[in-house]
Amino acid sequence: MALTVCVPVTEAGEVDARWGRAARVALATVEAGEVAAWREVEVGWDVRHDLAGEGRHHAEVARFLTQHGVGAVVAAGMGEPMRHMLGRLGVEVHLGAAGDARAAVAAYARSLAEGS
Repeated sequence: MALTVCVPVTEAGEVDARWGRAARVALATVEAGEVAAWREVEVGWDVRHDLAGEGRHHAEVARFLTQHGVGAVVAAGMGEPMRHMLGRLGVEVHLGAAGDARAAVAAYARSLAEGS
């Protein structure tokens, strides 16, 4: 079964440490422990984060994730309010990612396949 995973990415393809303030994210389709598809999207959360307040920003992130069928987020870290909101959406959160974003999602995909 395919799972859509979202990861914040820099232009260099690294995991962006700023989940809620990311300029772009990648949407990865994970199947059978591998990354089957990868698409990067400019989201502009870095610019809009402080413009409308936390509640409105979280709603924008939630809308994006819902519209794209995201079931998991791989990120370096995020605040508790964002984790809570993602949990309410049923989105699994995997923190501690660093380095190459595709490799981080691939490691997450392997962990799912191994059942850990």
